[in-house]
Amino acid sequence: MVEIIQSIADWSEVWALLIPLTILVLKKKQPFFSKPVVVYIWVALAINITVDTVWKLKLVLPRPYNTNNYLYNVHSVIRLLLFSVFFIRLKQPFLSRAKKIAPFAFLAFVLINFSFFQDFFDYGQLSSRLLSLEAVIMMFYCMQYYLYKITEDEEPGKKQPDFWIVTGLGIYYTINFFIFLLYNQLTFRLHNFAISLWNIHNFTYTVLCIFIAKGLYESNER
Repeated sequence: MVEIIQSIADWSEVWALLIPLTILVLKKKQPFFSKPVVVYIWVALAINITVDTVWKLKLVLPRPYNTNNYLYNVHSVIRLLLFSVFFIRLKQPFLSRAKKIAPFAFLAFVLINFSFFQDFFDYGQLSSRLLSLEAVIMMFYCMQYYLYKITEDEEPGKKQPDFWIVTGLGIYYTINFFIFLLYNQLTFRLHNFAISLWNIHNFTYTVLCIFIAKGLYESNER
């Protein structure tokens, strides 16, 4: 029974995406601002299927094809860029210039970091730097969203699709920031604990997908 539950948790990065995908199948018409989120769901599904398949077959696949660390790097870059477009398309003038600069600053970091300091295709570990910076930028976007609502006296409502998506992102990145930040060190010093800790990430990713699904549902209802 424990093995079954763990297997379900291990594959949660895949099946969790089926929740918003179900909404997309039932309600295909989505507004302009949510299109980057729709693209993310499909791309993330392809990446996460590959990630989990490689992980499950790591004892069978020859090196260096039995590592999925670089796929998490690819996922991080794509996720940041697509959700940056999502926030920019909300057309909230508060800190709009900073929102537009952020993805370019992120890409500059990626170029410099993986050209001089880290290997993008590192066999042994995830890039805590990359994931942590992604989390910081995404938390900035979320805080900007809520500050705009406060300054403009706009109360986030349950019928606002962007509210659900942003809230899901806020929960996901707030909880996982320190996991991302410390994960490399934990894998060196407390390897089994680090693996167990990733279950928290998988759980919050499921929560994120549920909130995205709710947002897409409300988008279609408007």
